[in-house]
Amino acid sequence: MGPMARVEELWVDRGLPRAVDVILADRIVGGWRSAAVGAAEGRVLEFGFGSGANLRFYGESVKEVLAVDPSDLAWRAAQPGIARFGRPVTRIGDDAALIDLPDESVDTVVATWTLCSIADVEDALAEARRVLRPGGSFRLVEHSLSPRPSVQRFQRRVQPVWGRVSGGCHIDRDMSGLLASAGFDTGALTARDAFQFLPAKPWSYFVAGGATPC
Repeated sequence: MGPMARVEELWVDRGLPRAVDVILADRIVGGWRSAAVGAAEGRVLEFGFGSGANLRFYGESVKEVLAVDPSDLAWRAAQPGIARFGRPVTRIGDDAALIDLPDESVDTVVATWTLCSIADVEDALAEARRVLRPGGSFRLVEHSLSPRPSVQRFQRRVQPVWGRVSGGCHIDRDMSGLLASAGFDTGALTARDAFQFLPAKPWSYFVAGGATPC
């Protein structure tokens, strides 16, 4: 492995999980988290659990969280929050595209700024659809492709570089379209520029809310 490849690996394994906690801190996106995951209930499967930033937004109706995340560093950092949470939190795997759970076995699937970085996102969405019980909900807030052509062009232009420094994050995925193709009703989702008081940014067009299995 060359020096640059080693630096990139160290960044993704050690630097990026810490950077994500800073960039997606509550003071910046706490309102988005609350709106996305506050309606979760029952047995929750969370894609991209990270250091457990969503735990404090779960209501009392959440009885258990099943965590999927590839980062051992983030999982270690999550332990104090898990202890405070006081309900079972179990890390069941590191790949959202391959979930070791029976069909129709969870009440809610949660993903916050996670689907954008899953390489096999179609497979992950298929797994979410498979494990959700009838009447369950996929609660999310995610980067998405903007409907504005000028922003789309910028998103696609910067994606190759952005993806390398952000752990594979994609800002040019049509999240609503991907969810619909996976068998979800997306009619209740909202989509807009995250920070409307600022000029549109390629990384700040979000899709959020709840999608239900069709």
